[in-house]
Amino acid sequence: MVVDDGSTDATEEVIARFADHPRFVGVRLASNVGTAQAKNVAIVLSQGDAVTFHDSDDVPHRDKVMRQARVIGNESIGAHPCLNWRLAGRETETQIQVGAVFTHHELILPNGERVEIRRTLSIVDDFFPNLQMAAGVPGDWTHVNSGLFHRSVFDQLGGFSDCIEEDREFRNRLIMAGEVIWVIPEILLTKIETPDSLTQQGATDYDSHRRLADRKRVWDVVERWFATREIAPVPIDLSGVQIGSCTNPDLCNPEWLERLQLRRVEEVA
Repeated sequence: MVVDDGSTDATEEVIARFADHPRFVGVRLASNVGTAQAKNVAIVLSQGDAVTFHDSDDVPHRDKVMRQARVIGNESIGAHPCLNWRLAGRETETQIQVGAVFTHHELILPNGERVEIRRTLSIVDDFFPNLQMAAGVPGDWTHVNSGLFHRSVFDQLGGFSDCIEEDREFRNRLIMAGEVIWVIPEILLTKIETPDSLTQQGATDYDSHRRLADRKRVWDVVERWFATREIAPVPIDLSGVQIGSCTNPDLCNPEWLERLQLRRVEEVA
């Protein structure tokens, strides 16, 4: 499934080339709604047991998703008594459903430099900043967006918060809810930073006022969790989102597809 978030380039023409493929779904949104909401559209329309995401600047390696799927579908994983599983709300010697599978990746910077990102400890940077002193270039953290997520985590915790730190916020929600996160310690994705990437643009880069404000809200949630051990889900709200077109609609969740298309029909009428 490709979600075209109201692009103004040749994306629509490229998607049209695959419209007849029996396993391809091309969704074009009526207007740009942002990365978080575009991913939420994919969550509600997809019908698989697991969901992964790749931005336009992500290049997954050939066996990435297969490797992740073999972990998330492994029914022999259990809670070993050498760890204190009660802290995650689980009992030892019980079966574990892995909630998310991440991988290491390589980062291609705008100047052409290639950097290997292998710092798994970055997953808990908002909980333990004191463990992050070996960080390298900006972006030296495990890529959350391209994780493979079991469908149950969205059912229980909701979708992505409508902000530019949506991956970070969702990752934290998984951790606080006691979901099991598995990291494959191999480079299985290439992320290409370009001048028009959100992390490179002045309004949304790592030091932008917008990102700093979102980061502050994310940290506030973590601080409340440390104090209360309570975590609230983030229900998916697509009230302002409309689908302009969709190829292979039979592969989509029919209820959500009708809701998102109906709004478009009502507005046109």
